[in-house]
Amino acid sequence: MDYKKVYQDWLNNDFFDDETKNELKSIENDEEEILDRFYQELAFGTAGLRGKIGAGTNRMNKYIVARATQGLAMTIEEYGDEAKKRGVVVCRDVRHKSDEFAKITAGVLASNGIKVYYFNEIEPTPVCSYAIRKLKTISGVMITASHNPKEYNGYKAYWEEGSQILEETADKIISHINEVKNFSDVKVMDFEDALESGIIEYIDDTLLEDYYNDILNMTINDDEVDKDVKIVYSPLNGCGNIPVRRILTQRGFNNIYIVKEQEKPDPDFKTVGYPNPEDPKAFEYSLKLARDKDADLCLATDPDSDRCAVEVKGDDGEYHFLTGNMIGALMIYYILSERSKRNNIPENSTIVKSIVTSDLSRPICEKYNVELKETLTGFKNISSIANKFDIDHNGVFLFGYEESIGYTYGDFVRDKDAVNSAMIISEMTGFYKKQNKTLLDILKNIYEEFGYYQNNVVSLVFEGADGQKKIKRIMEEVRNNPLNELSGLKVKNTVDYLLDDTGLQKSNVLKYYFEDSSWFALRPSGTEPKIKLYINAIGKTQKESEEKLDGIQKSMIKVINSVK
Repeated sequence: MDYKKVYQDWLNNDFFDDETKNELKSIENDEEEILDRFYQELAFGTAGLRGKIGAGTNRMNKYIVARATQGLAMTIEEYGDEAKKRGVVVCRDVRHKSDEFAKITAGVLASNGIKVYYFNEIEPTPVCSYAIRKLKTISGVMITASHNPKEYNGYKAYWEEGSQILEETADKIISHINEVKNFSDVKVMDFEDALESGIIEYIDDTLLEDYYNDILNMTINDDEVDKDVKIVYSPLNGCGNIPVRRILTQRGFNNIYIVKEQEKPDPDFKTVGYPNPEDPKAFEYSLKLARDKDADLCLATDPDSDRCAVEVKGDDGEYHFLTGNMIGALMIYYILSERSKRNNIPENSTIVKSIVTSDLSRPICEKYNVELKETLTGFKNISSIANKFDIDHNGVFLFGYEESIGYTYGDFVRDKDAVNSAMIISEMTGFYKKQNKTLLDILKNIYEEFGYYQNNVVSLVFEGADGQKKIKRIMEEVRNNPLNELSGLKVKNTVDYLLDDTGLQKSNVLKYYFEDSSWFALRPSGTEPKIKLYINAIGKTQKESEEKLDGIQKSMIKVINSVK
């Protein structure tokens, strides 16, 4: 792609509006910025679209959104008039341009004769997934960039099961997108006109009531829970404020303290900057309030409220951040141990995790005779197991999770669900508090019974065109020069998910297993300019596992940094 030529085409084409042209004129002397905006087209994949907002082929803007939606519409048309009548759910979060992008999405679908069910207010990502299943639509679109910085927005595409599209559907959409040679070929029906005609329809609030009731039905313990447990909650200026507080209030929790500075929707995320609750820095305001209220638990959800993070007060009076692997292990232990007491773990129950998520759940599942399945990274892959069970009835999807603080309990939502997770985490905190125990006490018990598992994720950022090339070289270097040992640990075997026959779809992931069952995995991020190093270290004591983790991490970063 001749980026300079494409830049000039955008600058001189009468089709693009003045706002777009003025933005492009403002960078005419910034060669590096022009290159970054036009060296490629923003890639559409199984994660949909995600990128910085702005003018250009490698940016999120109304033209890119409209073209992608035309590709989706043409894909739906392949399935006939019945699919068009079933329609598409369109939902959005708090980000800059989310409202505009959602209405353009709806307008393009409507212009193609496809029914649209539209949420009139911002809603969490799991609500979009739920609505697709509830309304039996053919597809859904969620306008969100999840936990990315304020400069980003994105476009998540879902299929009829309520989970994000897989490769086969993504390839069809990409093929149709490529057929749209000119942005001017995409027709957009005026939103208000489409609403008046009935082809776009607002989604009734009764659907949200059904969603809340389905979450409440996942309650395990109630009378045995200390409802006076003190909970600090921050939606990080995103979508979670109303649904999370609503569900906790309905459960009867009496002491919910909202972080006021982060309560209202704010696309600039002024008090947090990088709105990723996976980063303990996101809890700065929460911890001030928690210390003031002597809270037991801090919860934070990301902007589209599909991921939930936790800090808990320990016996030392300090607040401790729990990683996604820790939270996942706690939730699985709580769900299985408490449901086992009631003898209501469904037969053929299955828990699903990603290949880069801690193995601590494995011995817990074995104890309660529950199958554990592994999938590639991404909740689209985790949810595909639930989708398969819908067809073959060979299992019951009980719980799915990833190390990146994403969990879903039950199968009525086919994506991460922070609203549901917040309820279960609060429930188990109150349940154990009634026994004078904290989540840290329970985590220690889990380690003592099943082994000390230490985990970490290191994200190395390489932005722009040069960054993409660097990430590619790193993967090639590690792939073509296999390690026999690392930090004194002997390698038992390696799995290359791009080349080996794993029974899973091909994916650019390398995983090294050591003789003691510790492992590390290396993969490029699918949505951010990062390469990620995942480490799972196992020891008989906490000290042993921490030392192994530290050794693996330092040694692998040295390998990565050695790549020119």
